[in-house]
Amino acid sequence: MNNIILVPTDFSEVCKNAMNQAVEAAKYLKYKIALLHVIDKSTKAQLKKDGEGADAINTKLSKLAEKINSEHNVEVDTIAREGDIFTTIGEVAKDIGANLLYLGTHGKVGMQKLTGSFAIKVVTSSPVPVVVIQKRPFDKGYKKIVLPITSDAGPWEKTRWASFIAKNFDAEIDILQLDSTHLNEAVKIITKHFDKEGVKYKIEKTASSNFSKQVIDYATANVADMIMIMTNPDKSFSKFLLGSYDEEMIFNTSQIPVMCINPRKYNWEKIFKI
Repeated sequence: MNNIILVPTDFSEVCKNAMNQAVEAAKYLKYKIALLHVIDKSTKAQLKKDGEGADAINTKLSKLAEKINSEHNVEVDTIAREGDIFTTIGEVAKDIGANLLYLGTHGKVGMQKLTGSFAIKVVTSSPVPVVVIQKRPFDKGYKKIVLPITSDAGPWEKTRWASFIAKNFDAEIDILQLDSTHLNEAVKIITKHFDKEGVKYKIEKTASSNFSKQVIDYATANVADMIMIMTNPDKSFSKFLLGSYDEEMIFNTSQIPVMCINPRKYNWEKIFKI
């Protein structure tokens, strides 16, 4: 990992918001930014309509990079690669050794169709955690993080990332646990790690019915800055179209940023410098 936040952009306002949030995060984390535009069929059609060549994309990216660098003193690389958004974004993340991916989503419309289940496909194919950004602007950083615990399987990746973000942003983590005794041991392991790392946290329990709605309502009422979830890439694509737990959380109506972590074998020592 090379201390890089990858930010795909189609130059829309939503992608600009994701870029702005990534820049602010980069300043906290001391990371650099890599701006990516995937030259797909939509881009080619737009270039043809405007009477421009592919070099116009590089020009736009360079101008954005220069603006970010001059205003925020953050190092920015630019990448224009031909392909499709569903596979190329993940490929670039792997190629450049990105640590995080900030993904702006348009909700229901957008030039490159980063909407609904299409964005889910990008998220679940990513080799690194994805922070999904809607239209809500970056405010004071990530000071309150909601960490839902629904299973005793695989919470470790989510715990490590929660600790990493909390320490860098001086955040408090609200652990939202299903009120089930079989999760007590998992929560005990999580809080033991937070205690060791000096991370502030509290535990709230909630009923099992409509858990995703309860998480969103809790995060909204407590003015959370981020929700952190573990996705499941093994789910069939059709399930996502039916409004699954993942999709409800990612496209929450309060537009709270959601960090989505796929079950991967991360190189923790390089990411967290342990």
